[in-house]
Amino acid sequence: MRRRLLTAVALAAVLPLAGCASTVPASSSTASSTAPAAVAASETLTVFAAASLQAVFDELADAFAQQHPEVEVAPIRYDGSSTLATQLLEGAPADVFASADEPTMQGVVDAGLAPTAELFATNTLVLVVPAGNPGKVTGVDDLADPDRTVVLCAPEVPCGRAATALLDNAGVSASVDSFEQNVTAVLTKVVAGEADAGLVYVTDATTTDDVDTVTTAGADTVVNRYPIVALDGASEPAADAFVAFVLSEEGQAVLRAHGFGAP
Repeated sequence: MRRRLLTAVALAAVLPLAGCASTVPASSSTASSTAPAAVAASETLTVFAAASLQAVFDELADAFAQQHPEVEVAPIRYDGSSTLATQLLEGAPADVFASADEPTMQGVVDAGLAPTAELFATNTLVLVVPAGNPGKVTGVDDLADPDRTVVLCAPEVPCGRAATALLDNAGVSASVDSFEQNVTAVLTKVVAGEADAGLVYVTDATTTDDVDTVTTAGADTVVNRYPIVALDGASEPAADAFVAFVLSEEGQAVLRAHGFGAP
């Protein structure tokens, strides 16, 4: 498998800026009933995916492996999309990249590591609190209260960019106690009672009974669109087949079952 290493100068030129506008070309209608692509025997598939995709991609990977027993699906690497993109730009080996937003994917495309990406899902944010809402949080306005402990994703990662946009739209200057590198870390702190409130994706909020959700005004106006791509130099038949499976009617049904919106 062909791999790439970029110089430090090149990295600085292509890493996406926080809040930058998206230019990833993508189809607005990706679901397909096309038959799975043929895959050569004894291929290994390495997937990098946004942390918010963990539950659904684990299920998709299992279903894909059942259809393609000739492919060994390595444990999927989950993290903040920006962290994964940086690792790819530094030469980390992978076949497929699924990002939680388009600006992050654009950095990988602009670096010449991937062709045009395709959208496969959407997601929005919701305000979560520990079960029982001990901090008595009633809405995003309460995130400005310095007496409450607030945790958000870091501004440079997709969930952080979305949170910044949501709060800016609401005119709220949050008093943030901790910025995290992925949405899973935000949810973990709220579940543990280490924060009175945090903003996570709606799909993450449904993965546990240890948080309550609070009405989040304006959340539907800030939508993250998720792109996926088979990386250049990948184990191409397996990578292309996995991307096609995610975009297929079967894959889209699994995504809907986990709460993701249509692309």
